[in-house]
Amino acid sequence: MRLLIVEDEKRLALSLAKGLTAEGYAVDVVHDGIDGLHRASEGTYDLVVLDIMLPGMNGYRVCSTLRAAGNEVPILMLTAKDGEYDEAEGLDTGADDYLTKPFSYVVLVARVKALLRRRGGAGPSPVHTLGDLKVDTAARRVFRGEDEVTLTAKEFAVLEQLVLRAGEVVSKGDILEHVWDFAYEGDPNIVEVYVSTLRRKLGAALIKTVRGAGYRLEAPR
Repeated sequence: MRLLIVEDEKRLALSLAKGLTAEGYAVDVVHDGIDGLHRASEGTYDLVVLDIMLPGMNGYRVCSTLRAAGNEVPILMLTAKDGEYDEAEGLDTGADDYLTKPFSYVVLVARVKALLRRRGGAGPSPVHTLGDLKVDTAARRVFRGEDEVTLTAKEFAVLEQLVLRAGEVVSKGDILEHVWDFAYEGDPNIVEVYVSTLRRKLGAALIKTVRGAGYRLEAPR
């Protein structure tokens, strides 16, 4: 599948392109709205990741122009703004989803996959089951037995990294790279804080610490 990234923050755009390419997508990148509109109009893309604040033409105009021309490519809008008005405006212009910066890479990939599944009419959401733990990575819901456990976006993203590699050791560095923002330069021990919270919410025995290596998700008993 081919994706188009329209993002003027070059470091972020290239990081996204690298990550999505590693996920198996063919990715093109442009850095302004006019080029983005031209490429989206002329190219055959399965999804467009579109920033709102762009030089030349903002993302709202790019999106509305594509929709007015009958182009129904799925659009995931990115913005540094945060507010109901901005979200409503983005969706009113025809965007399919909306993600506010800063965001984790895991959340972006989940949104991309969900939009592509929706377009392709794919089957049910992927549900990962370990014992009585169930994690739905598309609906972003977690259950212990019949009880749903409420997690924040970051908590879910950390758990998702562990559940996708259940039984394997996942290093703190891997979690930081995939869950936190690309420019994160804070204390790496933040991972320990989130793991501690997950243990409190899901059970202390669920996530094992492998000293000097990282964490391993084990089937709860």
